[in-house]
Amino acid sequence: MGSVAVSPFPVTVPTLLATAIGTGLCSAAANTFNQLQEIPFDAQMARTRNRPLVRRAVTPLHATAFGIATGLSGPIILWTMVNPTTALLGAGNIFLYAGVYTWMKRKSIWNTWVGAVVGGIPPLMGWTATGGHLIPAQMHYFLPWAPSFDLALVDNILSPFALFMLLYTWQFPHFNSLSYVVRGSYAQAGYQMLSVLDIRKNATVALRYAFLMIPLCSIVFPLSGLTTWAFALTSLVPNGIFAGATYQWWKHGGEKHARAAFRHSLWQLPVVLGLMMMHKNGMDWSKWLGLKKEEQVDTASNQQL
Repeated sequence: MGSVAVSPFPVTVPTLLATAIGTGLCSAAANTFNQLQEIPFDAQMARTRNRPLVRRAVTPLHATAFGIATGLSGPIILWTMVNPTTALLGAGNIFLYAGVYTWMKRKSIWNTWVGAVVGGIPPLMGWTATGGHLIPAQMHYFLPWAPSFDLALVDNILSPFALFMLLYTWQFPHFNSLSYVVRGSYAQAGYQMLSVLDIRKNATVALRYAFLMIPLCSIVFPLSGLTTWAFALTSLVPNGIFAGATYQWWKHGGEKHARAAFRHSLWQLPVVLGLMMMHKNGMDWSKWLGLKKEEQVDTASNQQL
């Protein structure tokens, strides 16, 4: 819902609820079909052997019925109550996760990159749900010294790119550090993970994307107009700490540093999303919090004009 919050376009409560419910149902379907295919492999790993299908708390028949029900109702809700673009993204992500990603986990290390795409699509769904375009016709940059700001210009090609890349980029230091800790389980189950096949490269990929988040937040987001340029400065703190922890893991190796990098990923993303909303372009927090009266806002707007 972070992309909905930073979108400059107005959104109604029914649309917001339909987006949240439809996206949740798509996620439930993708996870259900994924676990249906991985029952024998989940049974071999300590962290997954207590899943309902492995424990036979839920039968494969019931899980299949649930997956079909959620896999149909999610896109239908999005299509009828939001818009077709958001519905197609949701349906496509079910296929990408339960089909392509699940199959690739035992075939190629590139499954992690496919999984990162899966993680980057929900922000696009939030963006299109508010009326944003995936491929806008215009290209506009919001420079720090720009004399004026037009919210309509935020619907440019950089906005969906930035929202997608934020989650896509975050996936690597988050997942690679976790997969390093549980690499023994992945090896036992026969998964083709970078943490199993090349420990050094696994940390290098995580480090590369952890540092990529810094220019993404400090340059691309403000340029897109989604945030003010103040976000370029405030986001340096969580991103710098996160990148530093990932660097320590890359430099020294070991589970201690991998766990530290993973723990930092758990708070870093929510903080960055919170800062994005705080520095949302066109957002007057003093008015929203009731600290500034309507008359003062109108007077300030007239003076600017």
